[in-house]
Formats: sequence, C-alpha cells, structure tokens
Amino acid sequence: MLPNHIASEFRDRWLPHCTESGLLRLSELLQSGSPLLIHGSFSRACAMGCLATHIAWHHPKTERHSDDAGIHWLTRVAKLNPATSVVIQVWDRSNSHDWNLRSGLLDLCRDELARRQDEAEFECEDAHAFAAL
Repeated sequence: MLPNHIASEFRDRWLPHCTESGLLRLSELLQSGSPLLIHGSFSRACAMGCLATHIAWHHPKTERHSDDAGIHWLTRVAKLNPATSVVIQVWDRSNSHDWNLRSGLLDLCRDELARRQDEAEFECEDAHAFAAL
C-alpha cells in the first residue's frame, strides 16, 4: 500500500489528466516490470521513459515530444512541478525491484480505469433512458 501523500498526488493530480491509452500502457509496464519504465531520469534511449514520459507519449498535447515529453506533460497538462512532485521524487529514489511502489501505482491505475468504465456505462444507460422518453 502506498503512503497517503503519494497515492493522493497520483490519484488527484496525475490520473485525471491521463488518457485511457496512457493508463493502459502504464499499467502494462508496471505489471510486467518492464525495463522500458525507468527511474532517475525522464528518458534515456528510444522507448525508455519514466512514469510521466510514458503517460505523455499517449496524450494529445504532448505526444509529439520525445525526451522532454514527461516534463511538458507534468508542467502543462497536470500542472505539477517535476522538481517537487512527490510521485517523481519517490519513483526516482526507488528501483525497478520496488514492488510495493509498482503494485500501489498499478492498483491506482486499475481503479481509475474501472471508474472510467463504470462512468461510461452509466452515461450510456442514461442516454438510452433519455432516448426512451
């Protein structure tokens, strides 16, 4: 389980700005322990990036950026300072074997995807009910 200050920032400041494809990609990388999800920098080689960078590569406002996509996404979309983001700080201090951090972030991504699915189903049912009137 993630400490509250990390979970709160990720849930309240990151997830609302993630696209579904960004959430799915991040979930896949977290679950598999992929070496493409790196620590300590925003990007390295082609296809290797941190949490923010992988999210940014799947967001319409930042997908055209390469090495600096994560910085652009954090500052311009999520309105976070990369230097003071607790998620970035904790992620950069951890390593690829910090399964508690990975599983906590993965759980939050899955919860958000499920919430969005429930919301979409509710909106669809609501539209059908309205059309029946």
